[in-house]
Amino acid sequence: MSRLLLLDGHSLAYRAFFALPAENFSTSTGQHTNAVYGFTAMLINVLRDEEPTHVAVAFDVSRQTFRTEEYADYKAGRSATPNEFKGQIALLQEVLDALQITHVSLDGYEADDILATLTTRGREAGMDVLICSGDRDALQLVSDTTTVLYPKKGVSDLARMTPAAVEEKYGVPPERYSDLAALVGEQSDNLPGVPGVGPKTAAKWITAFGDLTGIVAGVDQITGKAGESLRQHLDQVLRNRRLNALVRDLELPVGLEDLERRSWDRERVHTLFDSLEFRVLRDRLFQTFDTDESEATGGIEVDGAVLGTDEVAGWLDEHAGVGSTVGLHVVGSWGRGTGDVSGLAIASSDGPAAFVDVTTLGPDAEGAVATWLADPERRKVLHDVKGPLHALGARGWDLQGVATDTILAAYIVKPDQRSYDLADLVVRNLGHELRAEAAATGQDTLDFAADDDAESGEAMVRARAVLELAEVLDGQVEAAGGTALLRDVELPVARVLAAMERVGIAVDEEQLVGLEADFAAKVAAAQQDAWDAIGGEQINLGSPKQLQVVLFETLGMPKTKRTKTGYTTDADALADLFAKTEHPFLEALLRHRDATRLRVTVEGLQRSVADDGRIHTTYQQTIAATGRLSSTDPNLQNIPIRTEEGRRIREVFVVGDGFETLVSADYSQIEMRIMAHLSGDEGLIEAFRTGEDLHRFVGARVFGVEPQDVTPAMRSKVKAMSYGLAYGLSAFGLSRQLSIPTDEAKGLMDEYFERFGGVRDYLREIVDRARATGYTETMLGRRRYLPDLGSTNRQRREMAERMALNAPIQGSAADVMKVAMLKVDEALRTSGASSRTLLQVHDELVVEVAPGERDMVEELLRREMGAAVEMDVPLDVSVGAGRSWHEAAH
Repeated sequence: MSRLLLLDGHSLAYRAFFALPAENFSTSTGQHTNAVYGFTAMLINVLRDEEPTHVAVAFDVSRQTFRTEEYADYKAGRSATPNEFKGQIALLQEVLDALQITHVSLDGYEADDILATLTTRGREAGMDVLICSGDRDALQLVSDTTTVLYPKKGVSDLARMTPAAVEEKYGVPPERYSDLAALVGEQSDNLPGVPGVGPKTAAKWITAFGDLTGIVAGVDQITGKAGESLRQHLDQVLRNRRLNALVRDLELPVGLEDLERRSWDRERVHTLFDSLEFRVLRDRLFQTFDTDESEATGGIEVDGAVLGTDEVAGWLDEHAGVGSTVGLHVVGSWGRGTGDVSGLAIASSDGPAAFVDVTTLGPDAEGAVATWLADPERRKVLHDVKGPLHALGARGWDLQGVATDTILAAYIVKPDQRSYDLADLVVRNLGHELRAEAAATGQDTLDFAADDDAESGEAMVRARAVLELAEVLDGQVEAAGGTALLRDVELPVARVLAAMERVGIAVDEEQLVGLEADFAAKVAAAQQDAWDAIGGEQINLGSPKQLQVVLFETLGMPKTKRTKTGYTTDADALADLFAKTEHPFLEALLRHRDATRLRVTVEGLQRSVADDGRIHTTYQQTIAATGRLSSTDPNLQNIPIRTEEGRRIREVFVVGDGFETLVSADYSQIEMRIMAHLSGDEGLIEAFRTGEDLHRFVGARVFGVEPQDVTPAMRSKVKAMSYGLAYGLSAFGLSRQLSIPTDEAKGLMDEYFERFGGVRDYLREIVDRARATGYTETMLGRRRYLPDLGSTNRQRREMAERMALNAPIQGSAADVMKVAMLKVDEALRTSGASSRTLLQVHDELVVEVAPGERDMVEELLRREMGAAVEMDVPLDVSVGAGRSWHEAAH
C-alpha cells in the first residue's frame, strides 16, 4: 500500500527551535540553525522508520487567514517570533528542495488546512496517511487509515495517535475532537473555552449528546453552573468550532503524483549542508539512505589479482613502469608518531589491478616495491596521502612521484565542503558506488565477497576509484585555477606535515602532572570562593538551572537573554553581568570556568603523550576554507598565547634528547602587511617600509596627532579597528569590542577610511568583485566560493560580505605560511642540517635545533620565511630560542 507522510513545517520547526539551544547551533557565519537541524534530524528518522512512498511538508504563509478575518484576535496571544528563529524557515525549505521533498503553502490558509486537504485526497486514493504535527487540530483527521505522529518532547519522541489513542487520551473519537476543542478552547490559538468546563466535562457532554450539534440542540437540558456557563458562551463555542474545523478541499498547486518520494539532489545536499555545517547530520543521511537513494549506477570495475612474492617485480615493470600513472591505496595504520603497512593495492591505467601483501614479501620483492615507491618517474595518485606517508615511512619506505591527492584536489575545488569521504566523492564525480563490479573484459576477477579476499578486493576497488577520480578532479582543479596551488603548495605541504607529525614535540611529563594539579587546585579554590560569596550554598557551578536560581532569584541580578530553559548563563552573558555588578560570586564563577577549561586542556595533553615521551598532533589541511591548517588530537592551536596560564602550558613543551634548543619564528602583523599589499594603500605601505610601530603610525593619522602623542588608549582603538576591518568588523561590532557608543565607533572608522582611502577602496572592490564572480581569491589563487552574496536573506548576505573581506587576507596569510614551511624544510634538507621543524601554530614555526646549528637555523628561518612571497611590504620575522616553547617565544 502507498504511504503518504505529511508534515507541519512551522509547527515542527518551532518545536525543534525550543528543543535545541540556539546558542549551540549556529554556523561560523552567525546563522542560527537549531530549528533546521532539529527538523531535519526528525525528518531523517521518520523517513527511515515509516518508509513513506509520498512526502509533503506544509507551511503557513502568514498569520493573516480567513480565520483572522472572522476573529481578529485569532492566535493574537502568541509572542513575537524570536530573532534566532527568523530566516530558519527559508533555510528549512532549502533543505527540503535539496532532498527533493515537496513543500506547499497557500495564501489565506494554514498549514493544517493543506494537511487536511492532502489527507482527504490520500484517503480517497486508498493510501495509508501519516501526519507529523505538533498542532492538536490535526487530531480531528485521525482515522483507521490516518495516524498523527505527535511530538511528546521536542521533535525526537513521537506518539502514535490512532483512533484508540485519541479516544483514550481525550475521551472522544477523533471525528469529535474539534467539538471538544471548541468547548474547552485552545490557548495556542487564543480561542477561549467555556469557563469552568474542562476536557472531562466536555467529553461527557459529547458522549451524551453525540456531537456539538446535539449539545446545542439539548443545551437547556444541561444543568448546573457548567450548563449555565455553556449557555452564556454558546456563540463563542460555535465560533471556535468554525475556526478549528480544517478545510479539506483546497485547490492546491500540487497533486498526489507530485508528492512521490524521489532521490535527493546529492550535490545540492552537500553544498547546503556544508554552508549549514551539518557534517554529522549529512553522514547520518547518507548512512541511512545511501543505498536506496544514491545516484550511483553501479560499482567500480576491477580486474585484479593478489600477487605472489615472485610476481611483484614483473607486474610493477609491466603495469606501473616509468611514465605510467597508477592509483595507490595503502592498507595500514598510523597515528601518534607510529605507523605500519600491511598491504598495497595498485590500479594501473592499462586495466589490471593488483594487491601486494607486504608482510609475506621476500627480499627481492620487497626491494622491488621499495624502489618502485621511491621512483619519482612512476606516478601515483592517492586519497589523503599524509597517512600513507606515515605508514610507509615507519617501514623505511620513501614515497615519491605523488601526482595528486584526491582529497586535496576536492578541497581546492570545494573548500567549504565539510567532508571529503572517498565513497561520497566517487558517487558524486563518477556516478558509481565504492564497491566491486566484475570487469566486462571476460577475464577472471576476484570474488571480493569471499572472506579471505575481502580486504584485498576492497583495497583494489579503492585504488581503481582513486585513479578514475583523480582524472575528473584534475579537470575541476584546473577550471578553478588551482593546479599550481595543488602541485606546488598543498601536495608538498602534506609531506612536510607527515614528517612533523611523525617527530612530534617532547614534553616534560613531571611538569605536566604538576600543572594539572595546580589547575585542579585553582578549580577547587574558585569553587569555594563562589560558594562563600553566596553564604556557603554548595551549588553545582556547571548547572545552568542552579546558576539561574542564584543569579536571578537569590542575588536579583539583571536578567540576561531569555531562553526556553530560563535566562542564559553563557560566557558572554556572565562577563557582561560581572562588568555591571562586579559581584564576587561572578568573579569566582568566571575564574572557575577559566581554571576548568585550562585543566581540561592539560588533561588532554597528558592523555596525548605517546610512548616516546612526545606529543604528536595531527594536522588537517581540509578543514578551514581559508586554507589555514587545523591541529587536532590534541589541538595545539587553542593554547592561550598572551595569558600567564597559556605561557605555563607552553613551558611543558621542551627540547628533546640529543637536541640543543627550540627556536620559534613567527611573522609580525602578517595580516596587516597583506592588507597593505593587497590594498596598495600608500600610508600603510610607508609605515611598514619605515619600520614604524604600525598602530602608533595609524593612530597618529586617525587622531591627527604626532606619533609620540598617541596614547595607549588611542593605539588600542586603532589596533582593534585595523584588525577588525580585515574581518569585516561593523561599527556596532567595534563599539562592543571597545565598549564605546556606536556613533563614536562609526566616527572612528570614518576617520580611518578618510586617512587610508586605499583600504576603503580595496574593501569595497573585493566585495563587488566577489559578488560578480561568486568567489574571492588569495595571492596564490586559492578561491573561496560565496553563493550567499546573492542571498535574499539579509543576515546571510551580510555575513557572506564579511567573509569576502576576510578570505583573501586570512587565506593569503595561510598560503604564505605554507610556502614558508616548504622553503624552511627544503633549506634544512639541502644544508644537511639535523635540525627539524616540529610545529606550525598560527603564524609561528617551532624548530628543534641540533647541537651547533642554532645560528644557522635562526638565519635560515629569517631568510626563508622573509622571502616566502614577494610583497610591497617586507615580511618581518621574529625569532627566539630557549629550552621550552615558552622560552623560545619572543
